[in-house]
Amino acid sequence: MALREGAQRLNLLVNSRNFYKFTSFVGVRSLSENVSSKPERDIAPQTLGDHLIYTQEHFALKESLKKIIDQEINPYVDQWEAEGKFPAHRIFKILGSAGFLGVNKSVEYGGLGLDFSYSVAVSEELGNIRCGGIPMAIGVQTDMATPALARFGSAELKKEFLLPSIMGDKVACLGVSEVGAGSDVSNIMTKAVRKGDEYVINGGKMWTTNGTQADWMCLLANTSDGPSHRNKSLICLPMNLPGVHIARKIDKLGMWSSDTAEVFFDDVHVPCSNIIGQEGMGFTYQMLQFQEERLWAVANVMTTMDNIIQETIEYTRQRKIFKQPVLHHQSVHFRLAELQTEVELLRSLLYHATALYIKGNDVTKLASMAKLKGGRLVREVSDSCLQYWGGMGFTSDVQVSRFYRDSRLMSIGGGADEVMLGIICKYMDTLPKK
Repeated sequence: MALREGAQRLNLLVNSRNFYKFTSFVGVRSLSENVSSKPERDIAPQTLGDHLIYTQEHFALKESLKKIIDQEINPYVDQWEAEGKFPAHRIFKILGSAGFLGVNKSVEYGGLGLDFSYSVAVSEELGNIRCGGIPMAIGVQTDMATPALARFGSAELKKEFLLPSIMGDKVACLGVSEVGAGSDVSNIMTKAVRKGDEYVINGGKMWTTNGTQADWMCLLANTSDGPSHRNKSLICLPMNLPGVHIARKIDKLGMWSSDTAEVFFDDVHVPCSNIIGQEGMGFTYQMLQFQEERLWAVANVMTTMDNIIQETIEYTRQRKIFKQPVLHHQSVHFRLAELQTEVELLRSLLYHATALYIKGNDVTKLASMAKLKGGRLVREVSDSCLQYWGGMGFTSDVQVSRFYRDSRLMSIGGGADEVMLGIICKYMDTLPKK
């Protein structure tokens, strides 16, 4: 019933008001208008009859989002990359007003009430943004900081934190990683000690995407001294509370337009009612969130890889070496064919896992496989394609060099490749017994 209502709402939005209304930003368009940093022709979009899991509504959603990307985001990407931050509140409000920040969230709290395949479609379309940082920041809002809240949070918490996040009125961040605990989530040290009807929080979080602009954090903290997999809780933490300190904005190899912060907590008082679901279940909730997070991340790089390969084809068709186009050398067009084949194989795995997930299956193994393959393939695509751009590939004037920087994070963030391998081995029952 909820799915039907969501689909009806989506149809109404698409047919009645083209899904979004906007006011264009006023500003100077920078390097994004250079011909060298834009695709010279669009890749032919898939149609309804071509697709394994998408319907007409999926494609309508993607087309509407493409309009926002083309008019409100891409013209300013180079400016935001140079500034090291994009205006999250402004962009999220545009996306939230159009329904893109709560595609698979409950209609009751501002979402469209659709299944996760629509989130995958949105993530794919966000791959058309001409950098990796902004899609990553959006993904934190939609599929990293809010799934557990939407699934297990109280009505009061959903009204205070989920509803404004879906509408784009609040920016969310996820507080899991720490200096000594990245992929090893069970090793976090941040503590939330119960005192009366409050938790007093001390500790710190690292690599916090949206951290300098966020209004609230989905915080994972130790709430007891029990076993590491059963002593953690997820807490909705307003970022304007006394004792919350943004220690620094971290300079990164890539993802320049996404602000990343180190955050410290010094006797931060939060009501016990801000806990998501049950106390001690935070680790489990976070692991469940990872299924969606990892599939979302894979979906997001699919379109980007398609675009990079296509732009490389166009460039090498024009650029000549030894009196013939670079593309005409067998080693080049064979390599591009290999890369596109690998992309299509990963896409099939993504759609297979998504189809199983929306039917209620545990796809942890498949999501881990997709994340592992995605992290390795983006490096192959970016490195191979950059090589064919020659000296231009070593400049900041072309998209391939930005993708080369940004894509490196995928094998690290959201669970490193080695962690993905461990999860896969666990499901294959090949790990040594302790």
